[in-house]
Amino acid sequence: MASTPYPLARQALGLGDITGGLDAVVIKAVLVDTDDYTYSAAHQYLSDVAAGARVGTSSSIPGADVDEDGVFDADDASFAAVTGDSAEAVIVYVDTGAEGTSRLIAYIELASALTTDGSDVIVAWHASGICKL
Repeated sequence: MASTPYPLARQALGLGDITGGLDAVVIKAVLVDTDDYTYSAAHQYLSDVAAGARVGTSSSIPGADVDEDGVFDADDASFAAVTGDSAEAVIVYVDTGAEGTSRLIAYIELASALTTDGSDVIVAWHASGICKL
């Protein structure tokens, strides 16, 4: 799983714009169809990801933390009854309840495409963490 932090998330963390840090906010993830979404370092909010590219949204992900080396990690992401297009990536974001303020944190390519069939999906992060911020 290749992962890339969104540069504007790094900037927001450095400026204290994510109040209390990543362990004090609601973290979620969205499965993404890369036929309909292309990563851009300029993307900042969930509203930058077209609704048609979103295959499924996780429940809240507990355990978010950034260690002393700047590695962001959290518990695995759980998605209920995923249907629709295949997913080739996952985007982790801060859920504020509004797409225009829900900050994108990291883009992670899946090792292989996820074919959806209505089953629940668990995305297990790499043992060394989600990404280095």
